[in-house]
Amino acid sequence: MQSVLGRLRSRVAQFFKINSNLKQYVRSPSTRLGFTVGFIMYIAYAIAGHNYNNMGLIALSFCIALLLPSYSRFTNKVEEFAALRTASVTLARCARFVPQLMFNLIIFKAFMFAKVITTTPSVATMSWLGLAVVTTIVSQGVQYIAIQFANREHGDKNTNVMFALAINIVVTAFAACGFSLAKDVLVVLGVFAVIVIFGMGMLSDLRAKFHPTGGVALFFGTFNPMHKTHIQMIKDIIEQRNLDKVLIHPTVVPKLHRDALRKGEIEIAARNSGMRVYAKTAKADMNINYFPTGNMFYEYEARDFMIKRAIEDVGLAGMVEVLSYPDVYAKDGFYGVIKKVKSKYKGTPIHGIHGSDLGGMWVRNIYDESGWIYPYAVRRKDGVSATSIRAGAEGMATRVVEFLLKKLRHGSCMFELNDRAVMIDEGVIKYGEL
Repeated sequence: MQSVLGRLRSRVAQFFKINSNLKQYVRSPSTRLGFTVGFIMYIAYAIAGHNYNNMGLIALSFCIALLLPSYSRFTNKVEEFAALRTASVTLARCARFVPQLMFNLIIFKAFMFAKVITTTPSVATMSWLGLAVVTTIVSQGVQYIAIQFANREHGDKNTNVMFALAINIVVTAFAACGFSLAKDVLVVLGVFAVIVIFGMGMLSDLRAKFHPTGGVALFFGTFNPMHKTHIQMIKDIIEQRNLDKVLIHPTVVPKLHRDALRKGEIEIAARNSGMRVYAKTAKADMNINYFPTGNMFYEYEARDFMIKRAIEDVGLAGMVEVLSYPDVYAKDGFYGVIKKVKSKYKGTPIHGIHGSDLGGMWVRNIYDESGWIYPYAVRRKDGVSATSIRAGAEGMATRVVEFLLKKLRHGSCMFELNDRAVMIDEGVIKYGEL
């Protein structure tokens, strides 16, 4: 009897878990985006080809609606993998292009098989391969522009991407169904996208190889916490590019987390060893990776304090300045910080330090979008990991940073460092009075 009741409770719990996951899936913004894109695709091809009752079009539109979030995650992973291995914007975007092109070729072939598309483009105007290539390029271009608008606080990321995809789908639908004007528009958009996406990427990679010496370098990141690889990157760029100064500014609250906190998609679930521990809520989008670098963050003031002490500890205080513009960051992010730095160092070459990991390549994109900055790309392959440090690993940070981390883990409130009193309050580290 108890065994039967146990199995029954297990089935009931499993049912409610599946039901809860289903509700979360339906509520996810990316799910709604996928089904909106699928609906737009159906309407566009139905109008362009007069195929309102075509069951193949209905089925394919539904499949695309279901697959779009997973497809987006996959292409993101491909790009991230290529960037990590090469530290090249161009190669990473080409890597992303390949699976997107294959996906579009499959879709066009499926549309032909289902007789959604009945007009065969002539070779002189555009082949199916050509149409797929141009469509893929335009899709990358319009999504890229849409995301940049969102990064600058112009619209919501999901809404912007949906609008961009809608434009691409509508134009492609009419081009695929034989409308010559739509083909011309698609080609123009494709040329524009090549210039914006691949042109900017190639120029960025060229600036990384052919650069002036002297000037100042920017170094952005979470520094959660600063470790030995960060220090080595600073030393190397100072020596290799004969710099006058390196300017460091840590992330205050990453935009991804700030927006998700505002929407209630994540929350500060606990505080552990002086760190914020984030967790997803029931409102979270199950298709978004909110914590690509982990869900534990030292407070901004603590990271700022550790960076300054690490720089002093290795004798770089005269060559490195730690900036602190939390108000500028809150308003315009690192774009605003770059603008402020450029106004101060007019006519001076500005270099941008970054790693090839996900966070580093995000920073690289900000450099590229902010004008003529010379990237200094470092492929991450030394095994040093801020995630491991936060988990308790030792030997990866400077002496003073490891000392401060131990104080945070042990819950110390006041101690002495270099003959000065240091206080820790709710994860915030600052100098105090003895």
